[in-house]
Amino acid sequence: MSDSTHEEAHTGPIKTPKQLFWVSFAAFVIPVFIIIGLVYYVTTGNKTAPGATDVERSIAERLQKVGMVEIRDANRPLQGGEAVYKAQCTACHATGVSGAPKLGDAGDWAARLQQGYDALLASALKGKGAMAPQGGGNFSDVEIGRAVAYMANSAGGKFAEPAAPAASGAAAAAAP
Repeated sequence: MSDSTHEEAHTGPIKTPKQLFWVSFAAFVIPVFIIIGLVYYVTTGNKTAPGATDVERSIAERLQKVGMVEIRDANRPLQGGEAVYKAQCTACHATGVSGAPKLGDAGDWAARLQQGYDALLASALKGKGAMAPQGGGNFSDVEIGRAVAYMANSAGGKFAEPAAPAASGAAAAAAP
């Protein structure tokens, strides 16, 4: 009697080979259909990215040409060295990030001042070390030159602030 109760206690819900076949078949087929359904759901439909509100604009931005023409006011007054420094150079040169010489620190600027203004300006316009090129940005080369002179002079340099470029030949010829 103890043998029969022992065998019945260990039986499972699958009692025949036919049931075993169908359970094995379902265990394989159902997940496959679930995966196919999920793939179909993810790949179909026009779903917007999270946070995207203007879909037409984002598509136009992705499809735009690589180069752009930006029109600026050529007659605007040139910014002074201090204004350009505060707008563009402060982030690194105020704290000395990535080895940038700090504003007013004669020790940081001593070796650089010996190179001369032209070398400093070339470094600023073309970039050097961790500093990205500053030429062609929001400020003209003359304005970047003014910022270079401002920073160098704050550390003991004696550079003159660059003047505005001369008027074109046609405008100069038209003047009496």
